[in-house]
Amino acid sequence: MNIIFITIIIFIIALLITELMFYAYRAIRYPHRARIRERFKALKEEETVGVTRDLLRKRVLSEVPFLNFMLQRLTITARLDLLVKQANVKLPLGFFVLLTLVLGLTAYVISSHLNIFFPLSVIIGILFGFLPYAYLRLKKKRRMEKFEKQIPDGLDLIGRALRAGHAFTGGMKLAADEMGDPFGTEFQETIDEINFGINVSDALGNLVKRVDCPDLKFFVIAANIQRETGGNLAEIMENISSIIRERFKLLGKIRILSTEARLSAVIMSILPFAVMFVLSFINPEYLHTLFSDPVGKIVAMVAGVMMVIGIFIINRMAKIKV
Repeated sequence: MNIIFITIIIFIIALLITELMFYAYRAIRYPHRARIRERFKALKEEETVGVTRDLLRKRVLSEVPFLNFMLQRLTITARLDLLVKQANVKLPLGFFVLLTLVLGLTAYVISSHLNIFFPLSVIIGILFGFLPYAYLRLKKKRRMEKFEKQIPDGLDLIGRALRAGHAFTGGMKLAADEMGDPFGTEFQETIDEINFGINVSDALGNLVKRVDCPDLKFFVIAANIQRETGGNLAEIMENISSIIRERFKLLGKIRILSTEARLSAVIMSILPFAVMFVLSFINPEYLHTLFSDPVGKIVAMVAGVMMVIGIFIINRMAKIKV
């Protein structure tokens, strides 16, 4: 490979790593720096006379001005930023964008230096660059699963507060104070939006957008209908929590019955790689032609792609949603 091209990639990687190190140092050394800067900016805007103010809250996507400017103008940024908020990580989106570039370029350079087939080097770089996104998806999945487990108790708490004479927002505030993250955190943000003047229906709609949980939609729909038509909201909350608990019981039974299928999917996914690993120790020359011959490289690349597709299909078939 051209030495100039490799030098440029190494320079970009070094630049990105330096920026990540400075950002990590600022985040650890000054954890409240961004919030203080936003407050100073708000005070400065209040001193300006005759200027139309933007009342919408703007989220800083990166502390690097140029990167923040670029991310603000990309259409995919909104979905990625929502993923960061749903994962509840303390770092902004720009950090994960830089980390993606560093991991992807580093993996590509290392694999190219090892004389790996060029398309395979590109695939390796893409896979390593995909790791930050996979981490955010995993964090979001675990947080949403925890939210689903907290919903029945949270709805029961709201129902008991309504029976005790509290208002609907008062019951939500009580649940936000008593429940931990993520239920308490998300409901507290909804209460803050209502206190700032947002309509209750709109605040509940924002809650549904932030939280990827189908059971939450039942609560929001029931609350909105009750506010328009009337009814015993406390009884509705208890019925919804009871339905959710029964669904959890049914899901547990399905998981028990599908254990064999899920275990078979894991074994079938690991088996080809395990066989290749064992053969590389028992008879290294047996696999040498596969990775040295041009035709063998193409066959290995096609087989790898087909295995990834097969693993994805097996996992999708083994998952049963209720």
